[in-house]
Amino acid sequence: MANKFRNTLDFPTQGQNTLDNCDPDGSAGEEDSDPCWGRLLSINKLFTSINLYENEYSLGRNAKCKIVLDSPLIQQSKYFLAYSSVHFKITREQTGSHTYTYLQDTSSNGTFINGDKVGKNNRHVLQNNAEIALASKSNRVYVYIDISAKEDITIPPEIREKYMMSKEIGRGAYGAVRLAFMKGTCERFAIKIIQKKHFTTYGTTALAFNKQIESECTILKQLNHPCIIRIFDVIDTKETVYIILELVEGGELFDRVVSQGQFDEQTTKCLFEQMCQAIKYLHEQSITHRDIKPENILLCQPDTNETLVKITDFGLSRFFDETNVMKTFCGTPNYLVGYPPFSETPELPCLTDQIVKGLYTFPKEFWSGISNEVIDLIKKMMNIDPVQRLSIQQVLEHPWLLNDKDNKEKVHKLMYGPTTATLPIATTSNKRKSDNDGGTAEVPTPIVDTRSTSKKSKK
Repeated sequence: MANKFRNTLDFPTQGQNTLDNCDPDGSAGEEDSDPCWGRLLSINKLFTSINLYENEYSLGRNAKCKIVLDSPLIQQSKYFLAYSSVHFKITREQTGSHTYTYLQDTSSNGTFINGDKVGKNNRHVLQNNAEIALASKSNRVYVYIDISAKEDITIPPEIREKYMMSKEIGRGAYGAVRLAFMKGTCERFAIKIIQKKHFTTYGTTALAFNKQIESECTILKQLNHPCIIRIFDVIDTKETVYIILELVEGGELFDRVVSQGQFDEQTTKCLFEQMCQAIKYLHEQSITHRDIKPENILLCQPDTNETLVKITDFGLSRFFDETNVMKTFCGTPNYLVGYPPFSETPELPCLTDQIVKGLYTFPKEFWSGISNEVIDLIKKMMNIDPVQRLSIQQVLEHPWLLNDKDNKEKVHKLMYGPTTATLPIATTSNKRKSDNDGGTAEVPTPIVDTRSTSKKSKK
C-alpha cells in the first residue's frame, strides 16, 4: 500500500525537490517502474508541489487521504475549516487508446477549475494547465501539468531549458503574460511575451517600439525596491521579447477598487505611502515613471487590501538629469488621482486645459467622508506651479502621512518584514534578493514524490 503524503512545507525534500524526478517525456528515469504522468504545481505558498505516479489520488483533511492537508500553516489559514475531509479526487482512466484525467469534487464548499465550480460529486476533465482552487475560486492552490502534453516549440530553447511554461495569466496592449515554473525548484515567475510583429509594420514604428522595450528592461534591471516589480532576465529574439518578471498574484489595484467600490481612508493611506516610497526611490535614481495609475499598481496578496504593492509597466519611464527637462505630455490624463478630477464633457474646457490650469473640484457627494488632511494633500500635489507643488519628499512629510505612526510601522513591516530594525539603504544592485533581504523573495516549494517507499527501495 502506498504511503500517505502530508502536504506540509517541512516535508523532507532531500533528493526529491527537483522536477528532474519527473521527466517531460512522461518517464521517471530508466530505473523507475512507474512513469510520472502529471504534476500538481503549487501556486500557493502553503501547498507543496506533487509529482503524480498512481492512478488515483484523494486530497483533504482526513488522514486516510493520499494528500493530507495537515501542515501547521494550512491549519492556521482562514480556509482550513472550509476544506472537507475528502475535498477532491483525481483519477486517471484509460478509454480505448486514450487516457483521461478527471477531478471529482467531493467537497461541501466547492472545488474550482479555472474559476468554475465543479459541483459536489461532479467530475471534470483535467486538461493541461488547469488551475485548481479550493473552497473559494480566489483560493488557487495548484496548476495541473499533463506530462504528455506537447511542449510549445515557439518558446526559445533558452527559456524551455530553464522554465516550464504554464497558463496565460494576463494580456495587455503589448502581448501576453504567462505563468512559468523554474525547473528544479518550482519557483514561480511571470513571463511577459511581446510579439514585435504587431508593432513593427513600419520602420519608424519598429525603431520606436524596440527602443521602448529596451528602455523598460534597462530601467527595471537597475531597480531594487520592495514596491517595484523585479525583472530577472530578458531574452530578445528576432520576433519576440521575453521578460522574466517577479510574479505578483493579487491583481491590479484598479480591479480591486472596482470590485469593492472604494477603499477606506486608512487602507488607502497604507497603499499610498508605499507608492510614494517607491516613487521617491525612483527619483533618487533619476527615473520618472510618467504613468502611475491604478492599472500599473499590483497587489501582492489576493485576500487582503492592506498588502505590499508593486509598481509596474515602465514603458513611459525616462531617465532625467538637471539639463534634461521633460516636456512630453504623456501618461493617462484623467487618472491623476483615485477619483478622476477631470472629465471630458461639452460644458467644460478641454481635458488638457483643465489639467494645465488646475480646473478641478471636490464634489460633496464623493468627498464628504474624506478628511480635510487628504484634500489638503491633494491640492498641494496638484498645484500647477512646479515651485509650489510638493516634491515626493514633501508628500511623505505631509501631516496625513507623517503623523500616523501606526501606518508607518505597518508599511515598514510590509516592505521589509517584521524583524528589520532600521530601514535598509536603497541600492541599485542587480543581484536577486535573498530570503534575508526583507522577506520578499519567494521560497521555492518542494516537489514531492508520491510513490511508495517500498517501490523506491527496489532501485
